[in-house]
Amino acid sequence: MSEDELEQKRQEAAEARKKAKEEQQAIKDREKAIRAAQKDSDRQKRADERFMNEAIAEGRRAAAIREVPIGAVIVRNGRIIARGYNRRNNDRNVLSHAELTAIREACKKTGDWRLEDCTLYVTLEPCPMCAGAIVQARIPRVVIGTQNSKAGCAGSVINLLKMPGFNHQCDITYDVLHDDCAAMITGFFRRLREEKRLAEEDVGKPPIRMD
Repeated sequence: MSEDELEQKRQEAAEARKKAKEEQQAIKDREKAIRAAQKDSDRQKRADERFMNEAIAEGRRAAAIREVPIGAVIVRNGRIIARGYNRRNNDRNVLSHAELTAIREACKKTGDWRLEDCTLYVTLEPCPMCAGAIVQARIPRVVIGTQNSKAGCAGSVINLLKMPGFNHQCDITYDVLHDDCAAMITGFFRRLREEKRLAEEDVGKPPIRMD
């Protein structure tokens, strides 16, 4: 074998080693990126569950005054800046939804109607009124506990948060602490039905004799 051929073989071997090293490094980089993404995902999941628990606490405040238990919180830079819970019947005001109360408070706190660096957590999928307010407030991310098949406007009936014709769309995360949020709603209506049944039974009872 000539000297030129030997030199060519050495170059080919060197290139092969270089390519193999680059491929190994690419694999390591991909694995590192996957681990980092998983770590970020786990961190986000923990944060989402923590803030949804706060929204659930707001929903329980609504249940305590015999309102449908829906709660919401708005988070900015990792801190809750606004809270709200359903007060529609007590206030006798259709605008007294959890999301709208939280949005009003957040706007007051930030001094701006734009909530472009905030996340809204809500236990039940927003209705058309609240979904519209979320879009108008430019909230970039909405986290939902459980969906509302009859009036939900984040995908159940219609998705106003992702309408391509609007000048703002939201990222949506669904089913965070779904079971807890759903149980809070179903438990509330179950208690109402039981109270109604007991009241109807009492109506049919004879008066209590005092002698």
